[in-house]
Amino acid sequence: MRTNNQIIQEIIQLTTEIETKYPELYKNMEETPTSVDDYAENNICTADLLKYLETLKSQIQHHIDTHNNLV
Repeated sequence: MRTNNQIIQEIIQLTTEIETKYPELYKNMEETPTSVDDYAENNICTADLLKYLETLKSQIQHHIDTHNNLV
């Protein structure tokens, strides 16, 4: 089982990848319905971090799927 720190590191790596490879997607990240900031004043649990990580992964995959079809 991954620790919260490990999951946070994955989120950071994925966010960096989005910023560098998909800047058009990165601009819209504040619009992500689930964000870690939503939980800033509360304790962040592993499930919250995993949900956010999976949301980021889904956004990247959707972006790739929809933009590759346009080429």
